[in-house]
Amino acid sequence: MPKLVSYVVVPLKKAQSVKEFLIKNNLLDHDSAFKKNEDSISFPVLRAVDVVKRKFPFVRVENGDLIVKSQRVKKGTLKEALAKQLSSRELMRLRRAYDVVGSIAILEVPPEFEQKAHLLASSILESHKNIKTVLCKAGAHAGEFRTQPMKFLAGVDTRETIHVESGTRIKLDVEKVYYSVRLGTERLRIAQEVKPGESVLVMFSGCGPYPLVLAKKSKAVRIVGIEMNPRAHEYGLENVKINKVKNVKLLQGDVIKVAHELQEKFDRVVMPLPKSAGDFLDSALFVAKKGAVIHLYDFLKEGEFEEAHKKIRQACKEHGVACKILRTVKCGQHAPRTFRVCVDFVVE
Repeated sequence: MPKLVSYVVVPLKKAQSVKEFLIKNNLLDHDSAFKKNEDSISFPVLRAVDVVKRKFPFVRVENGDLIVKSQRVKKGTLKEALAKQLSSRELMRLRRAYDVVGSIAILEVPPEFEQKAHLLASSILESHKNIKTVLCKAGAHAGEFRTQPMKFLAGVDTRETIHVESGTRIKLDVEKVYYSVRLGTERLRIAQEVKPGESVLVMFSGCGPYPLVLAKKSKAVRIVGIEMNPRAHEYGLENVKINKVKNVKLLQGDVIKVAHELQEKFDRVVMPLPKSAGDFLDSALFVAKKGAVIHLYDFLKEGEFEEAHKKIRQACKEHGVACKILRTVKCGQHAPRTFRVCVDFVVE
């Protein structure tokens, strides 16, 4: 006879807070599977359903047959590397993946796993021969250049590597240069939007990923990148040589100052600085031709996209030009219910 399990049924929009409460209070049944439909998710619970109801009056309680959760884990994840070394409960709590930049794996180690950080790192080295170094994040992105401190865990003690993306080779120091491997698909999307013969300005060009991918994967005639971080700029210049691209020019300095000194107009402007790219909209509009497309990145919660559109329209109005929003593209999740988005708009 099937075993019955108690489930709390939660609207999808409120699922994250309920799930965190269940995990924190050891109420979640880690051996049973979740059930999900279009507007709700059902979490299997071990006990104390009344506690959940008092905390979240909107949840509904129901009983159902036990569905044993599959222990299969995706290839390339941290869970895969540790499937035989951690309990199912520990695997449930573990962050699902890690970033691989070239030969370096970068982990985000939750506080409860700090004592097992070296075990995690060693497991990754043993499971993936292409990874030579394992680091963990030792703080948030911060400072003028949005760099992130790293702590060495295992392998070769280095921060420098060469990452391959869309046919380009990108050399960088992961601790001294901001680079998001997760934006690879987005960089390729922008390259595919570029029309033959376009000139493109990339603000905040870093070690050169956007300019390099645009040079390799589009027919842009000229690509200019501007970067404030001198170390990132040095890597960018080296990467231009490594990839033997002829239509890329990289400039070091403050975006506002350099853009206004260029005395050049562009067909397309890319602004991949989500935290504060909006502060540079005036400079982007200053160098944009009539009919130019601008790609503005931001971190926004679901439902706030129109606020970004209003900000763009207001900046264009103050600059004396009109604009048309083309699309808003989600480029990945930044935090619960918060996304990195790119708003594409044309200057009219």
